Amino acid sequence: MHEERLLALMILVNAYARAEPLKRAAIYRAYMKHRRYINNWDLVDSSAPGIVGAHLISKGRQALDVLARSMNVWDRRIAIIATHHFIKRGEYRETVRVASMMLGDEHDLIHKAAGWMLRELGKRDPATLHGFLDAHAGHMPRTMLRYAIERLPLALQRRYRDRAADEKALHE
Repeated sequence: MHEERLLALMILVNAYARAEPLKRAAIYRAYMKHRRYINNWDLVDSSAPGIVGAHLISKGRQALDVLARSMNVWDRRIAIIATHHFIKRGEYRETVRVASMMLGDEHDLIHKAAGWMLRELGKRDPATLHGFLDAHAGHMPRTMLRYAIERLPLALQRRYRDRAADEKALHE
């Protein structure tokens, strides 16, 4: 069933991109209504930017907050991965905001996703990434930090890892 759901989501992403506004809204509503079946990292990663992110780019962003605060790990992953659509359009505020909400998340799948989106943001706007890291590297989950900094020069990677280690040592 997994492959069938993945194919269905890929079809929906393609349909969303080609549809007129009323059909797009219907696809978004169907996605949100049935997201309990979008319960694997590849299902989320292949669909959230093209449906949720694409839909919210011209709408209110409150749905991201609802998803980011959900008890469901897949909802939280949808929230951060959906921001990839914003990143591709040069909008970084939502990624920074949602990633900040996820700093205390317990789940490694969220750490990976948030770190990945921060890294993608950094490819387009290094200053925004550095600002986020300067503010949060000391208390970021290790995996999130590792993903966020992996494209930075080695000296910067070391600086941010050292900051995280120093912060951890202070709290022990």
